[in-house]
Formats: sequence, C-alpha cells, structure tokens
Amino acid sequence: MQRIVIDIVSDMVCPWCYLGKARLDLALAEVQDEVSVDINWRPYQLNPDYPPEGVDQKVELEKKLGGKDRVEQAHKMLTELGREVGIAYDFDAIKIGPNTLDAHRLSLWAHAEDRALQDRIVTALFKANFEEGRNIGDHAVLIDVASDCGMDRELVSRLLASDADKDTIKAEIDAAQQMGVSGVPFFILDQKYAVSGAQTPDVLINALRDIAKMKAEEHRAMN
Repeated sequence: MQRIVIDIVSDMVCPWCYLGKARLDLALAEVQDEVSVDINWRPYQLNPDYPPEGVDQKVELEKKLGGKDRVEQAHKMLTELGREVGIAYDFDAIKIGPNTLDAHRLSLWAHAEDRALQDRIVTALFKANFEEGRNIGDHAVLIDVASDCGMDRELVSRLLASDADKDTIKAEIDAAQQMGVSGVPFFILDQKYAVSGAQTPDVLINALRDIAKMKAEEHRAMN
C-alpha cells in the first residue's frame, strides 16, 4: 500500500475549509484499503488583522462580501453543501469573528503530540465555530476544546498565556503565501501536487489513486 502525505493549508474560520475537510474524509474512507494517508494541518489566516478580542462577525462579513444579500446567498449555498456531508452550519450563531492565531498555535501543539490529535483538534475547532457559534479566539474556549480532545488543560493554558510559537505560525503562513497559496483550503499532496479549493470527494479520490499509481510505478522502476 502506498503512503501519501497531505498538507492542508487552512483556517478554522473558513467555511470552505470545513467543507473541504468533510469531503476529504469521505474520499479517505473510499480509498482506505488502497492508500495510507498522513495529514498535516498547516496554518493560514483569512483575517490576520482582526484584534485578539475579535470583531462583529455580521458587520465585517457584510463589508467583505458586499452586503447582506450576498452574505445570505453564500450561507444558503454553504448550508446546503454542508448538509450533504454531515455539517450543520449555523451561521446565525456566529456573533464574533475571531483572530485565529491562537487556534493555529493550539493545532501546532497538538501536532507535536501526534497527527491524529491534531486532526481531532482541528475538527473540534471547525465544529465549535461553525455549528456551535463559539468564539475560537477566546482562550477559555480553546482550553475547553483542548481538554475535551485529551490535551493537558494546564499546559495549554500556560502556553496560550505566553507568546509561544506565534512567530512560527506567522512564518508558516508567509511561506505558504510565497509558495503561491492565496486562498484556502489548499491541499499539497506528497509535497509535489496541489489541489485548490473544497473539491468533491470524487476529485480527491482520483487524485489519491493517480498519485498512488505513480508512486508504485516509480518504486517498480527503481527495483
């Protein structure tokens, strides 16, 4: 079985990233007997200039998308697409648009323990933001999410109170932008191939199978 590493450049306040994750999960379930996949979540910030306390989500989104009607259209479409893959978007519940720097720090610390833990943390942060309307820029929320996923509550609390790894996250985001990432989600497969956007499961399944086939052929050619 071929092993493929997927680096997902993403932000926890990006609804398309949450949709992309759910679609990837469906794709992975389809190819689990054919391909072994390791996932690394990489940071990106759609709103790096938001203050630590966050902003009024409704006001800022209407500014960004060009008015209330545009926001409602986008939310209607995303709600329908989410329903297809088991996501219960509740956009009305989101009152605060958070700065996600600390959420990305939490994801990084989870990854240092293991990839599966990072995946649980990222999933929980998406769900907290998009389905529960919780402010994932709030340290209390981040500490609760970390604890619920099995991380050390006191350690996470101490780390969040410090500046630990803020520069690391910013440097990773800069590196992604220099590589040409201007929108998320952005999937990098085996550090060679890129898939941009929340593609359907079929697109992802075909990409994984094609890469696995190429890797198998390369392996045979070397032997």
